[in-house]
Amino acid sequence: MAVQLMKRRFTVAEYHKMAEAGILGEDDRVELIEGEIVAMAPIGSRHAACVDRLNRLFSQRTGERAIVRVQNPVRLGEHSEPQPDVALLRPRPDFYAAEHPGPEDVLLVVEVAETSAAPDRAVKVPLYARFGIPEVWLVDLAAAQVEVYRQPAPQGYQAVETLRRGDTVAPLLLPELSLAVEALLG
Repeated sequence: MAVQLMKRRFTVAEYHKMAEAGILGEDDRVELIEGEIVAMAPIGSRHAACVDRLNRLFSQRTGERAIVRVQNPVRLGEHSEPQPDVALLRPRPDFYAAEHPGPEDVLLVVEVAETSAAPDRAVKVPLYARFGIPEVWLVDLAAAQVEVYRQPAPQGYQAVETLRRGDTVAPLLLPELSLAVEALLG
């Protein structure tokens, strides 16, 4: 006889209360995805270097046109608060001190994957699409490619392009920010 276990989904508010109560610590590498607290993969040196490189490139080139956020939460509804590696946000005077940015604030999300490309593709990218994030880049270090996801819809992104060394890419909402794929991959 098979036994079915009941799962309980957490809300973003409950997730934050767990942190306030000390159940989750500041150093815990977790994020809330579809109501489940998910452990994030450890950050390898190539991954860290890529995020640092993206931070520098975006910070130097966006100026006042966007806020560059590194590994900080984006609230997606009541049950998800992922922490993308890099997010370009609409400028706001308080730098989102009052609340984490929501989908309407996001210009671009970048996920860097050294070992997590498959779960990022299967779970996080579709989640971003459902909430209308206009564009996601998945920097797949193992495959030496950048997957560009555009035209979000409830069933996923309608336009997907894979770019490699020699190609260039620019965010749809910041077209003047053209970058060589080599610059992203290192």
